[in-house]
Amino acid sequence: MGGTQDSKNIAARTRQMFGRQVIKTDATEITADNVLDVLQKALDVHAQNRSEIQYLWDYYKGNQPVLSRKKDVRPEICNKVVENRANEIVSFKVGYLCGEPIQYVGRSTDKSVTKQIARLNELMFAEDKASQDQELVEWDMICGTAYRMVLPDTPAEADDAPFEMFTLDPRDSFVVYSNEIGHRSMLGVKCAYKDNGTARYSVYSATWYWLIENGQILESKPNPLGVVPIFEYPANNARLGAFETVLPLLDEMNNITSNRMDGVEQFIQAFWKFVGCKLDKDEFEAFLQQGAIMVPPNDTGGNIDVDLIVKELNQQQTQTLKDDCYNAILTICGMPNRNGGTSTSDTGAAVLLRDGWSLAEARAKDSEHIFKRAEKKMLALVLKICRQCTDDITLRLADIDMKFTRRNYEAIQSKAQVLDTMLKNEHIHPLLAFEHCGMFTDPEGAYLLSEKYYQEQLKAAAKASGGETPEGDKDKTPEARPESGQPAA
Repeated sequence: MGGTQDSKNIAARTRQMFGRQVIKTDATEITADNVLDVLQKALDVHAQNRSEIQYLWDYYKGNQPVLSRKKDVRPEICNKVVENRANEIVSFKVGYLCGEPIQYVGRSTDKSVTKQIARLNELMFAEDKASQDQELVEWDMICGTAYRMVLPDTPAEADDAPFEMFTLDPRDSFVVYSNEIGHRSMLGVKCAYKDNGTARYSVYSATWYWLIENGQILESKPNPLGVVPIFEYPANNARLGAFETVLPLLDEMNNITSNRMDGVEQFIQAFWKFVGCKLDKDEFEAFLQQGAIMVPPNDTGGNIDVDLIVKELNQQQTQTLKDDCYNAILTICGMPNRNGGTSTSDTGAAVLLRDGWSLAEARAKDSEHIFKRAEKKMLALVLKICRQCTDDITLRLADIDMKFTRRNYEAIQSKAQVLDTMLKNEHIHPLLAFEHCGMFTDPEGAYLLSEKYYQEQLKAAAKASGGETPEGDKDKTPEARPESGQPAA
């Protein structure tokens, strides 16, 4: 059936990639005198990255090597089936990591900090940050890196937020880092193409902005932000996409599925063999149309045999091979499997371990830390712009933490019991109970809202009874009355 030869052809076309290259420069300062040289050297490296990103993007969309598959034996039967597991991997990773909006929460109990955090979340909502985060993570999972740009609002773009956020296409954006210790960002580059195909580069350093086209500086002006406003969000240190490490296995699964379809079709369209007789073309065509033909006796007295040449593909062995490839893909990519095994002694935790959800959670936490590192750099610029343009946000970076919402409602009864037990323990601050029970995406916000509700209930109860709030409870924080089981102020 030509399957072995097809496997070799597929393997030869599989592109070998090992993550995106980090673009670096020896320059300690970027000025108008050296920006063109630094840009040109960076573009040479970016060209390789761009080519690989384009390949991975096409692969994610379903344009995979199996579509150019060829067969040497019976080339008229050549199925090209794309089983797009790359899309499955990326969709799962994106949905699992940021299916719910990423929330900013305070790292202290100061009410002014909490109020400003709420205001910051409102500004991010106005900028539709949740969908931008999803787009950012999608690029991360496809090609291993993504870019975000932050700029102050212009008078024409003025809205609720004093800043604008953009998710950039990594095929047309990159950051140049210093070779020295710390690897600080030296340049941020955004490329746009004119109608005639000419590339125009917007180049930002910490102090200057240049508009460059055809090796010439068309515009040059100071950058008042004091930082490079383009931020890279790498998926990992190697800048590997989520399915990049299993490309050969994905191609092999496509090849297996295509060969299986060929096997079915070749079984149905099997050749006829005629032993001991001769048929001309007209007789054979009549045989195909009518389903039968009279074969003359053999002059030599030998046996006459008319039969199908049939060799059916072993579907059970093929499925075993395919399952092995798929399980290897899931394990390498850190995804839960679909085994669906059961046991009478299964607990919730046992299922999570057995079906790979714990591994998926571990990979997601790893991605969280790298995402937060880049997000802090972006937040520093956002806070700087807010401080310059508004009076209601004076936050420092140290005041802010980020929370990713996942599986918040699993084992909700157990979490509620933990919260209740911790609130009744006089040695545990109620805020710690809210933080560690696992019920709340924003434990500090839930803590303060609950305390406000508790105080309102106290006042309502006192009013209903015709008296006042007891002096012993009026000024006490919930820490002083742990037996109530209520949250703290």
